[in-house]
Amino acid sequence: MRTILRTVLFGVAGLVVFGLLLFVPAGTFDYWQAWLFLAVFALITWIPSIYLLRTNPAVLKRRMRAGPTAETRPVQKVVMVFALASLAAMTVVSVLDHRFGWSRVPAAISLVGDLLVACGLGAAMLVIIQNSYAAATVTVEAGQKLVCTGLYGLVRHPMYTGNVIMMVGLPLALGSYSGLLLVPPSLLTLVFRILDEEKALAEELDGYRAYMQQVRYRLVPHVW
Repeated sequence: MRTILRTVLFGVAGLVVFGLLLFVPAGTFDYWQAWLFLAVFALITWIPSIYLLRTNPAVLKRRMRAGPTAETRPVQKVVMVFALASLAAMTVVSVLDHRFGWSRVPAAISLVGDLLVACGLGAAMLVIIQNSYAAATVTVEAGQKLVCTGLYGLVRHPMYTGNVIMMVGLPLALGSYSGLLLVPPSLLTLVFRILDEEKALAEELDGYRAYMQQVRYRLVPHVW
C-alpha cells in the first residue's frame, strides 16, 4: 500500500511541477500544446508505472529515489543540479517563446514533437522494464547483474538516448524553436553524467569492461 501511495504522489508531483513550469510563464490555460504535452507525459509514464507496480514494485522504489540529494557520487550531485535546471530552463524558454511569438511553429511540427516526447519517454520506460536495476541515480547494488540484451545491445545507455529524444521533442511539442537552443548544454550535461557513470560501472559492476568492448557506442549507434 505504501508503494502504491508513493507512486501516486510521485506521479502527481511530476504533473504539478510541469504544470507550474508550463502555465505560469504562459500566463494562460488556453495553451493546447501544453495540455497535449502533459497528456502524453502522463500516459507514457503512468502506464508502465502501473505495470511495474503489479509486476516489480522494487523497480519503482529505485526510480523514486531521484535528484541531487539521492546521488552518492559528488560529481553526480552537481550534474543532476545542472540537468534539472537545464530541463526547467528549456521548458520555460519554450513556453515564453510560444507566448510572445519569438518563433512560429506549425501545429504539425508540434505534433511531431509530441511523438518524439512519447518515443523518448517510452524508450526510457522500456529500459526500466528490461533492466530491473535501472535507477534514477548512479549506483551499483549488491548482486546486480549486467544487462547486455534488448536496447542495451544497441547502446550502453539507452535510457539516456530516450532522454535525448525527449529533449529534442519537448520544445517542438510546446510550439517553440527557441527552446532547441538549450538542447546542446543539456546534452553536454548528459555527457558528463555518462562518463562519470561509466567510471563507476567499470570499477564496481562485474563484466562491464568487457561489455564496453562488445557494445562500443554509448548514446547513438555509430556516433558516440
